[in-house]
Amino acid sequence: MAGTTTGGLLPDRHPTGDFFVCDLFGASPKDDLATMEHPIFSLSTRPDRRVLSYAHNGVEVQVVPSVKGRATIHDKDILIYCISQLVAAMNAGRSVSRTVTLKAHDLLVATNRDTGGDSYTRLREGFERLAGTRITTNLTTGGVEATRGFGLIESWEILRRSKGGRMISVTVTLSEWLFRAVCARSVLTLSRDYFRLRKPLERRVYELARKHCGRQAEWTISIPVLHHKAGSAAPVRVFRAAIRKMIAADHLPDYSLAERAGDILVVTRRAKPRPIEAPILREETLEAAKILKPGADVYGLQARWLTWWDETGRARLAHPDRAFLAWVKTQKDG
Repeated sequence: MAGTTTGGLLPDRHPTGDFFVCDLFGASPKDDLATMEHPIFSLSTRPDRRVLSYAHNGVEVQVVPSVKGRATIHDKDILIYCISQLVAAMNAGRSVSRTVTLKAHDLLVATNRDTGGDSYTRLREGFERLAGTRITTNLTTGGVEATRGFGLIESWEILRRSKGGRMISVTVTLSEWLFRAVCARSVLTLSRDYFRLRKPLERRVYELARKHCGRQAEWTISIPVLHHKAGSAAPVRVFRAAIRKMIAADHLPDYSLAERAGDILVVTRRAKPRPIEAPILREETLEAAKILKPGADVYGLQARWLTWWDETGRARLAHPDRAFLAWVKTQKDG
């Protein structure tokens, strides 16, 4: 299973990282529906300077790279992190804007990247590709359809310490198109193990599985249509062989793959592993919840929280009491 074996996955470099443990309920990884559905990002590991023209079901997308190449699906980690922070802020009732200030170290930890010096260099290169990649589309976000051109991010700025040159913080201004999708909550939660997938195609197939299969038991798609939607530049026969290797490896988070007659891929939602017992809260924690939500039925809140915890993957919690109180703060009613 993806969450428990190393197999073809990257190691979990930060198993106790604060981003997804202490603030699990506010800042779980989120991805926007539009770029999950359509092949905006390059799957190449080398600079991809090809212009992508894509049309499907009335949606037209043209992606023009800069001289540094088209933004890659690994560059997308930056956007996922920004989207996650914005959604967490909205859930907490805070105002948000297109401009997000973040710590580079936190971004690297959250997206399961190494925090050595080279990682900061690669992060900067990712910002450059995101800002340089230009998109023209009629794709609807937030209920609004407009044909327009834009970059994935409008601008970015890195602040460094004068001694040593290490990044202190990064400020990113998202495109209005992407920000509108976030405000409309046109997003889906990803498995944290998404960031452990090594191959670009694995990440892309996981995105499509999460978008189309979701919580259904099964989703089917023909290999030629999947090839088109994935945005692969490989011939269909090479793409088909790569999918068969993914089927054999069987380490996508949340979903398993199988081949069916007629050149069909079947995506099946995995049964979730069941831990021995649900998180147990201390009485002091329930008393603290009463203070946060005066007059609320804290045992009812506890039951709702446990239901939410179960439905969102039964994550292992290092600090369940802290996680519960963080969740309580996001609830707008008792």
